[in-house]
Amino acid sequence: MSIERARAYLKQFGVDGRIKELDESSATVELAAAALGVEEQRIAKTLSFSIGERVILIVAAGDARVDNKKYKAEFSSKAKMLKWEEAEEKTGHAPGGVCPFGVKEGVEVYLDTSLKRFETVFPACGSSASAIELSIEELEKFSGYLKWVDVCKTVE
Repeated sequence: MSIERARAYLKQFGVDGRIKELDESSATVELAAAALGVEEQRIAKTLSFSIGERVILIVAAGDARVDNKKYKAEFSSKAKMLKWEEAEEKTGHAPGGVCPFGVKEGVEVYLDTSLKRFETVFPACGSSASAIELSIEELEKFSGYLKWVDVCKTVE
């Protein structure tokens, strides 16, 4: 199970005990916000893309949408999301639980600047009914991110 993969990865930082396993689904931003009792924008959703053979994850605020022009400028490629059936095989986590923790070797993680307006955010932890509250500094440390990118726009 990918929640166990995320838990084992987060254990090295001593925060595996902070993972919240929920009674209801947190597979979408709306469901996660309702289950956690927080604003949708504070859900740190992880979007998975392919660029040729590369697999990249972009962690963004719940109210952010990929801006194709910004994405192409950053990655020199059109935004091509992984297909539902490819996500677990290529990232290590199933759709609804994709997160930057315990990903497969070679997966690149980027954090979108849409997250910087919050003190804490709630990324998933490998399942469609899990989350962890992290400060932005903790997210940086635990995600193994390569760099901050500005590839999203927020939707009002």
